[in-house]
Amino acid sequence: MNMKWLEKWFEKIEPNGKWSWLYSTYDAFHTFAFTPKTVTKSGSHIRDAVDMKRSIIVVVIALIPALLFGMWNIGYQTKVATGLSWAWFNCWWFGFLRMLPMIVVSYAVGLFIEFAFAQVRHHEVNEGFLATGLLIPMIVPVTTPLWQLALAVAFAVIIGKEVFGGSGMNFLNPALVARAFLFFSYPTHMSGDKVWIADDLWGSDAIAGATPMGELAAGAHPSASALDMLLGTIPGSTCETSVIAIALGAILLLMTGIASWRIMLSVFLGGGAMGLLFNVIGYNDYMQLPFYYHFLMGGFAFGAVFMATDPVTAAQTNTGKWIYGLLIGAFAVLLRVCNPAYPEGMMLSILFMNCMAPLIDHCVVARNIKRRGKRVATLGKEVSNG
Repeated sequence: MNMKWLEKWFEKIEPNGKWSWLYSTYDAFHTFAFTPKTVTKSGSHIRDAVDMKRSIIVVVIALIPALLFGMWNIGYQTKVATGLSWAWFNCWWFGFLRMLPMIVVSYAVGLFIEFAFAQVRHHEVNEGFLATGLLIPMIVPVTTPLWQLALAVAFAVIIGKEVFGGSGMNFLNPALVARAFLFFSYPTHMSGDKVWIADDLWGSDAIAGATPMGELAAGAHPSASALDMLLGTIPGSTCETSVIAIALGAILLLMTGIASWRIMLSVFLGGGAMGLLFNVIGYNDYMQLPFYYHFLMGGFAFGAVFMATDPVTAAQTNTGKWIYGLLIGAFAVLLRVCNPAYPEGMMLSILFMNCMAPLIDHCVVARNIKRRGKRVATLGKEVSNG
């Protein structure tokens, strides 16, 4: 399809003169539609058509399987709880109508703040929110009030990112900052067993439906089978339940090189190792839970694929990525088992390791420098000794 007409239209409306202050907004839409023509003027550099916006779009595409399944699961869980005779499309349509306002609010609030900061600073609009704006509604309960969601998005964008300079400068994952804000500010909407299933069409109170994590925290074995948890046909945060749908997104991220396979694999290795350790201890029923159940419950898989691999907030060195991922998985399972008051440990684990990532990289680099220094010293002695 010939898009020359659109490119000419963009060139025609390029702001100048008294409208030049709107250039940041214009540039955001222009570079979203077309690859930027700007290149570095000097020095060696690599030309690549895949800029930040294109990388973020790949992440958004990778989220679509989990998003579509999450919409269907909202309707399915409501159908199971109410006894309604809905077909699969009715379930999906119900979930779509429930999630659409959340997505709209998330993008509206977040992009407004992003554009406002870009205009004030005379900077380019940060494109990172293209993924963050979708991630936030996907990791919170579907019953989260829209005004609370708007506050969480504003807090995540302003405090979690913009105060540090915008995309690429933040040290905490903005989507998890939004969830943490909701969890600590409005805990009754983020915990318990009545927040995970959408209310019915007439707006009555939320329908009770215990999640596997909630059942374990209460001292009971999960009523859902491992297959149900793998498929995702269980109550839970909006789009975190289906491991299969999440795996489809993981494949795309790994094939395109957007996400680090080292981090993704090490998160599961760390969680599995901690789960096996608890199996050996076997002090209570939670410790005796098969280690692979931790991969299927809560936000473990979603966090490992889409949150821990955030290239901005994760460790940057290859060795550091292994350490970073192993500790995320281990801490997540440790928090789940040892803190019944907070059964879902993935959020706090990733946020904690976001803070530790720079220290991990510093130690890895310092160790490499020291090791190379010793190697050079040894080589120098051998040369001098002839």
